[in-house]
Amino acid sequence: MSQLRLAHIGLLMAAIGLTTIPTVIGLTSVAHAQALRPEVGKPLQEAQALIKSKKYKEALNKIRETDSIGGKTANEVNTIERLRGFAAQQAGDNMTAARAYESIVQSGKASGSEQLKMIQAVGTAYYNARDYKKAGEWFSRYLKEGGDDPQIRTLVTQTQFLSGDYAKVASETKAAVQSAEKTGRRPSEEQLQMLANSASKTGDKNTYVYAMEKLVTYYPKKDYWVDLLNRVQGKPGFSDRLSLDVLRLRFALGQIQSTTDYLELSQLAIQAGVPAEAIKVIDQGFKNGALGTGPSGERHQALRKLANTKLAEQQRDLAQTEKDAQANADGTALVNLGYALVTMGQNDKGLDLINQGLKKGGFKRADDTKLRAGEGMLLAGRKQQAVQTLRSVQGKDGTADIARFWILQSNHS
Repeated sequence: MSQLRLAHIGLLMAAIGLTTIPTVIGLTSVAHAQALRPEVGKPLQEAQALIKSKKYKEALNKIRETDSIGGKTANEVNTIERLRGFAAQQAGDNMTAARAYESIVQSGKASGSEQLKMIQAVGTAYYNARDYKKAGEWFSRYLKEGGDDPQIRTLVTQTQFLSGDYAKVASETKAAVQSAEKTGRRPSEEQLQMLANSASKTGDKNTYVYAMEKLVTYYPKKDYWVDLLNRVQGKPGFSDRLSLDVLRLRFALGQIQSTTDYLELSQLAIQAGVPAEAIKVIDQGFKNGALGTGPSGERHQALRKLANTKLAEQQRDLAQTEKDAQANADGTALVNLGYALVTMGQNDKGLDLINQGLKKGGFKRADDTKLRAGEGMLLAGRKQQAVQTLRSVQGKDGTADIARFWILQSNHS
């Protein structure tokens, strides 16, 4: 973990009362330094000069000469520890800095905003020293006592994570995400990444998918989509029968790249009775070289031929297929046929059958059918109607997940 840069959380010299290091704390300025004794003032004066020359380790050694001096006043101790804390932090001796700033806080010599800055300084020093438990305690104290630096809130969560308290981080971060959304604010990308990482550490697949879904909602990067679709299939209760829908979504997102993916998607589409969709996938595979080359090239040609044969048969039998679908007691066949027609480019006719099917109802798998209807509407360019239909999908078997993902994809396409 790299050290936090001081400027990032305001720990400049001004933040700890060192806008100007005590001016020449020597024998001639004892009065101005609130009566520091010469034996204290002289080594501090020399340490000050070393600090100005950026010789921080040498400055620390000089400050340590005051440790053996007895009978130091509260003011002398306060001045020593301020100088020690700053020099130590600049030298990378974070534990010494933490102890120095902590002693100032405990002494009560600082008050108000200065006290808060000191508390912040203690937390930062412990953080840089990788004592994340201590850092979290001091950052939490900073917030509790009225500190309002938003980065410190993030650091509290980070320290909990680095301390291994993943369940607490996940719980608190999820609550923060939900709170942000309720007030119309967008959760930060870092916040959502922290939620995903914490859920991953605890093995909470549902929360992990929730975090990734929020990431693609607000920060729709390709890597997030890939991770989300890979992980959602591992959610408890996610049905294998939705493999085709996942592949369709990946195809729409431009994630189908491998020969295996092209073959699986096209074969499943043929089996589902949508050969026109399979042909579109196969043609793209041939175009980019994923299909039609190598020792399996002839097999790919045979698959293409099969898809075209199935499409010809489907087109030949459309009238009878529609008649049979109209005669069915439920509207599933009408929706499926409508979807197939949309993949053929017959949008108006396809949408008409989809709507007839939805109106007829009586579905054995209502969520599956509504999902198919929504996919067909999106494919036909009817986004508003599609979103309304997809929002009605409530299945706990993955159908509702896929429906939401299609809505997200449509918002960013």
